Amino acid sequence: MAIEVDMMKKVPVAEQDAKERAKNFDEVCLGYTEEEARAEATRCLNCKNPKCVEGCPVRIDIPGFIGRLKDGDNAGAYEVIGEASSLPAICGRVCPQETQCEGNCIRGIKGEAVSIGKLERFAADWARKNGIRPVKKTGNNGKKVAIVGAGPSGLTCAGDLAKLGYEVTIFEALHKAGGVLVYGIPEFRLPKDEVVAAEIENVKALGVEIKTDYIIGRSETVEELMEKEGFDAVYIASGAGLPMFMHIPGEQALGVYSANEYLTRANLMKAYRDDYDTPINIGKKTVVVGGGNVAMDAARTALRLGSDVTVVYRRSEQELPARAEEVHHAKEEGIGFALLTNPVEILEDEEGVVKGIRVIKMELGEPDASGRRRPVEIQGSEYEIECDTVIMALGTTPNPLISGTTKGLETNKKKCIVADEETGATSKKGVFAGGDCATGAATVILAMGAGRKAAKGIHEYLS
Repeated sequence: MAIEVDMMKKVPVAEQDAKERAKNFDEVCLGYTEEEARAEATRCLNCKNPKCVEGCPVRIDIPGFIGRLKDGDNAGAYEVIGEASSLPAICGRVCPQETQCEGNCIRGIKGEAVSIGKLERFAADWARKNGIRPVKKTGNNGKKVAIVGAGPSGLTCAGDLAKLGYEVTIFEALHKAGGVLVYGIPEFRLPKDEVVAAEIENVKALGVEIKTDYIIGRSETVEELMEKEGFDAVYIASGAGLPMFMHIPGEQALGVYSANEYLTRANLMKAYRDDYDTPINIGKKTVVVGGGNVAMDAARTALRLGSDVTVVYRRSEQELPARAEEVHHAKEEGIGFALLTNPVEILEDEEGVVKGIRVIKMELGEPDASGRRRPVEIQGSEYEIECDTVIMALGTTPNPLISGTTKGLETNKKKCIVADEETGATSKKGVFAGGDCATGAATVILAMGAGRKAAKGIHEYLS
């Protein structure tokens, strides 16, 4: 039975019921069926000057792959995407399409934008289920590149360089490749074994070697990779895993987590599974401080572990930096929001365990350097929120280990490695950097975009 398409509206995508998914870690969005994907693909206008491509950090030929889907050529669609992206099943799930490709979609001017992300996910999932993998190009140019970090930026750079004939080795500090994809993003948004592991295997199929439990700056330095191991260039893509705190009274109390620690335990160490013995506090009432995607991930994880959750954010809903879809899902699942509210103290009992959090109401004043209106405290408006767990989701900064052990590597005042925006080149010859370690915490797709630019920059440097 053919699907009736309203050219002004997206073909709806199935999701788990909110009440049911709040109790499990299964994926929330179920994705398009083949019939739904083809129907949604017919909405694409195939613009001669596709603005959607301009909005994509990795420059996927979006009209090209959607046109293949429209014609029923799913394998061809995957091939087109693969020319620009090494991680399409991941991007189709976690990219902020609404502000990037879909935000630039011409169809969205008078109606709803084409569901580019959901179509990308469909093509990648179809290829995986049908055993289609990227084809390794023959030939080796005899040059070696080391990549520090097996997150989205490192994996992307590695895939692009492997396609150009380089011998690529990724050095990953953790026991599992994937970076934030495996330790930061929850299972219900990004399945690890089914999706992430498969995408990493696709990168390895291109000839990329991944060495885990290998800490650059401890196991070996960047200089040793080049001088002793014979790598012709190094790309640093070590991310930004050092959590930030507010430095308010009570932050050292038992029951206070950084979102990084909380999500790493739940995701990489599988604390959400009954057959894994991973310690993680499951409080009856949890407060998550912050308003970004990581805050939503932490809040929705705590909810699924059995806690009553409130998100505390110092600005209004309009300023929430999290994706609108994630905020919508959080609300549907029953998470509360205390907006225009900011913590001033974490309250402890006599044993040093969290018993609550004191907050103050805020109002929006004049815009600050970010362009958003600065939150200002309303004197005399303090009140307490009862809780036994507090998760700080305030952002992250790069770990200084690599920059501190690499001579001649310039960093800025935020401890980010200074790198050229177009090539990734740093102040040290032959060393490139990109993603969160160079920009500070950002999105998966922006890190991937940096990886693509660095691959091109490294190729030009070594050519």
